[in-house]
Amino acid sequence: VSALWVCVVLNPHCKSDEKMGWLKQLKKWGDMDVCPLEDGNYGSELPNITNALPQSNLAQDSLSRPRRTVFSRAVEACDLHWQDSHLQRIISSDFYMSPSYQREGESLLFSPQGLPLWLDHVPTACARVDALRSHGYSREALRLAVAIINTLRLQQTRQMDIYKHQKKELLQRGITSTTNLEGWVGHPLDPIGCLFTTLTETCRVDDDNSMDTGDGDPKPPAYNHVPVWGSPDSGESYLTLALEVALMGMGQQRIMPEGLYAQDKVCRNEEQIVAKLQELELDDLLVHTLRKQAVQLLEAGPFSGLGEVIHRESVPMHTFAKYLFSALLPHDAELAYKVALRAMRLPVLESTAGAGDVGHSHHGISIVPSRYPRWFTLGHLESQQCELASTMLTAAKGDMLRLRTVLEAIQKNIHSSSLIFKLAQDAFKIATPADSPPDITLLNVALELGLQVMRMTLSTLNWRRREMVRWLVTCATEVGLRALVSILQSWYTLFTPTEATSIVAATVMSHNTILRLSLDYPQREELASCARTLALQCAMKDPQNCALSALTLCEKDHIAFETAYQIVIDAASTGMTYSQLFTIARYMEHRGYPLRSFKLASLAMTHLNLAYNQDTHPAINDVLWACALSHSLGKNELAAIIPLVVKSVHCATVLSDILRRCTMTAPGLAGIPGRRNSGKLMSTDKAPLRQLLDATISAYINTTHSRLTHISPRHYGEFIEFLSKARETFLLAQDGHIQFAQFIDNLKQIYKGKKKLMMLVRERFG
Repeated sequence: VSALWVCVVLNPHCKSDEKMGWLKQLKKWGDMDVCPLEDGNYGSELPNITNALPQSNLAQDSLSRPRRTVFSRAVEACDLHWQDSHLQRIISSDFYMSPSYQREGESLLFSPQGLPLWLDHVPTACARVDALRSHGYSREALRLAVAIINTLRLQQTRQMDIYKHQKKELLQRGITSTTNLEGWVGHPLDPIGCLFTTLTETCRVDDDNSMDTGDGDPKPPAYNHVPVWGSPDSGESYLTLALEVALMGMGQQRIMPEGLYAQDKVCRNEEQIVAKLQELELDDLLVHTLRKQAVQLLEAGPFSGLGEVIHRESVPMHTFAKYLFSALLPHDAELAYKVALRAMRLPVLESTAGAGDVGHSHHGISIVPSRYPRWFTLGHLESQQCELASTMLTAAKGDMLRLRTVLEAIQKNIHSSSLIFKLAQDAFKIATPADSPPDITLLNVALELGLQVMRMTLSTLNWRRREMVRWLVTCATEVGLRALVSILQSWYTLFTPTEATSIVAATVMSHNTILRLSLDYPQREELASCARTLALQCAMKDPQNCALSALTLCEKDHIAFETAYQIVIDAASTGMTYSQLFTIARYMEHRGYPLRSFKLASLAMTHLNLAYNQDTHPAINDVLWACALSHSLGKNELAAIIPLVVKSVHCATVLSDILRRCTMTAPGLAGIPGRRNSGKLMSTDKAPLRQLLDATISAYINTTHSRLTHISPRHYGEFIEFLSKARETFLLAQDGHIQFAQFIDNLKQIYKGKKKLMMLVRERFG
């Protein structure tokens, strides 16, 4: 809207009364409350979104600044006129130059070569070009565009001279300010897009084939070189000028604007310009322009976004550099890498404190400040940075020296573990094509990036961590045996103990890995030995989560297995839960170590407490299994576990179930070699079953009283069934029927108020 209205009021033939009418109308619209703001930034009216942190004086600035609407520039443009004689001469003649005798001193109107300059504010000057073009003065627009470019060139030369004098001091300080308060890319008047279109339109070849035929994408426009009228340089065409001005504008160092809308506009405008540049087929003339401008941008210091030192809040150059890299690579690889590596920076994410401490970033411990609140497009910018890195990695495949340089740039400048992981995956894919052998140079880079991701996410949570760990093992397997040995030996810097045992070592020791690497016996032994050492270290560090994995990994080595078992026993009393111990006990039984299994089950029982009402507790199956195991081992083991059961289990139904199972068969029928089995059923009157019987009866009595305190009529039937089960247990004792009768009489006495329930009790039990 802004550019359109500026174009309307800049009509060269607009009469003053027309202009006054427009001015009045524009001011009226601009004063309306609903009139959109130029930068779309309503942040100052919203609490703490744009100004989440007191950044310099941004908060105060946005309050003191006048309100700028989409019509403000058009209102200002109403003051512009076309009466300037120098301007009139520029637009009316191709051959307007200063006389040669005037070229000695400094001139504001002509360049040292005598070419006319137009020293207007650049976006305003470009708006004039746009107005001329839109109102049918294409030749005049072209002449003014050339004068603007001559001015920009002269400005660039002078800026480079200024920088040469300040270079030493600037590089020592390592910080700079930007001279461009308003960037040309993303500007409301789109100065770069306007100049580019004006210049390329002249060179466009009207080809019928370039029309959209409806079958897929339209063909890009075709251009040829049209020499610049009146230019002293014969090799110069409007097409080379268009490329040059686009590169100048894109490479300009500028501060990230405020507000989401303005920042988003910068990104979109940049992508639009790059899309137009990609339509140009690069011939020798254009490549010459490209190289010349790329070198100048690298050497222009703080005036360029690709200069050696840039401002912390400078708009990043990733999208632009990706275009430059791809365009320059076939013609000048050295320059292409120089530009792309320089552009990899994202200083807004650098930690201000650790600016000089590059050593840290190689280990992935980049101290990132709070995600910069003013940069709303940060996610997009980081993904563009990642794209640039990926493009360089792909191009450098097979070249170890280049890959190493790109790798260092990634490790230094990319701060997101997810993006580094994406790069590692990209590199791995490119390095392992389906139809040809893998590229080991790129594979090593993928592995190194993967290792950095592991270090970065080891202590910070990342929801993709499991996937990352699995991927790293796959990548190390592709690299080979030495890589696997290395990650197993340095596991503590990369993985948690649980990951190291359950994912890393388990995968490395799997049959698939052995086959994939086609290892011989000594190599397999080396790998297995590393995995066992890792397993024991992890079991020591985190027995709760790693003990079972450690035992499994050490199965084939007697000494390691014994060590792992001892670690479990030592940790059982302090650091382990009953469920973990039961799981390991069952594993021991499965491996054929029943006595060890019994010992672990006994230790598990000491950690357990099963209340009277927990008749669906998840550990019940484990308790029944432990009792069955003890029973199968013999009288002594059963006698040892029953006191533990009595102490830990207070649930009557579970106790009666154990009791019933113990009285059905004689203990010791597991047939352990060298053990004499009794073959006789055990009596409930003698130890150890007597103790279990007493505990069960006592549990039934306690549970009955507990249930009766809060019983409701709909649970009466269920309660009578419960008493029937209790009677079965009472009757296992010699004087059980007397005990039960006394128990029922007791109930009738205590709970005589519950008449209906006691009537049901009398009906069933007398």
